Amino acid sequence: MARRNVSSIAEFALIRTIAHRFPGHASGLIKGIGDDAAVVSAKEPAWWHVTTDLLAEGVHFDLDTADPATVGYRAAMANLSDIAAMGAVPRYLLMTLAIPRRFKSASVFAIYDGLMEACRLHDVALIGGDTSASRAGLFLGITLIGDTAAGRALFRHGADIGDHIYVTGTLGDSLAGFRLLNERRSPRSNRRSPSLSAADRRTLIERHLRPSARVKEGRWLNQERLASAAIDLSDGLSGDLRHICEESGVGAEIDGGALPISAPCRAYAESRRLSPVDLAVAGGEDYELLFTASPRMHAAIERQARARGFQVTRIGTVRHRRFGIRMRNTDGITRPMPATSYEHFFA
Repeated sequence: MARRNVSSIAEFALIRTIAHRFPGHASGLIKGIGDDAAVVSAKEPAWWHVTTDLLAEGVHFDLDTADPATVGYRAAMANLSDIAAMGAVPRYLLMTLAIPRRFKSASVFAIYDGLMEACRLHDVALIGGDTSASRAGLFLGITLIGDTAAGRALFRHGADIGDHIYVTGTLGDSLAGFRLLNERRSPRSNRRSPSLSAADRRTLIERHLRPSARVKEGRWLNQERLASAAIDLSDGLSGDLRHICEESGVGAEIDGGALPISAPCRAYAESRRLSPVDLAVAGGEDYELLFTASPRMHAAIERQARARGFQVTRIGTVRHRRFGIRMRNTDGITRPMPATSYEHFFA
């Protein structure tokens, strides 16, 4: 079966195989794959959080640089990151696949393997979806459901003037990894490619292909009532910060010198004669959390993050809306922050 094209596999046989390989065992799940709809038992009182993504071959991923298992893994992580930004617990996932005829059955199952590898890290059950043929490329539609206690969630609209601005982890790694993968495809780039250690190269590519959703960090910020607003960094700091500012009706000042940038990312920037700060500001798909918090919470955030092993860095301050969105560079000059994030319809 592993060598057969998808066109030779009956849809219902595919669904039965998926249901057998990935049985849903999760709290509250009454019926998963195999009926007209999944059934879950609602926990009261609770708020349900639902997010969805459509991923298209050639737009969101390239099968020349990411194998099918990696595509599935990253698709799950992108949605897990959305749930993390709400401070919610991810519970159930559904995936819809539109599969081109050229695909082998082994590649289809590899997508599910990668998807469920990411889901198992957070005890998420696959409970349904749909399959279809595609006359174009590969398409994945992901829906992820999570929950919080009623009245407890993180939103984009809660930032207040004077709040501190923080990020988890490091920024720019995924963009550097993405560029390294694309350099591999260009013989001309490879001939002129400046030196970068093999370890740094592996680290950056891994950060792009196998990101980590900050689910634990999001739950911590929500449960401890530390954050006033939050968003995940999927489109880049410059764009996602704008979402918080627009929804909250505020401005922001970012300290470029405070941005957490990993040593491999700095090495990559130096080898390519790029600004590491530019990579950190423009880079999307790091899937870190960007959040704001009252200055009164600063000591608690630092203390609790350290105790939990979370990397959290203060990078700026929420300003009045008239201030705009500006960045203080390492030269001490404050300039408007350029909008450099990815736009799907204008790329």
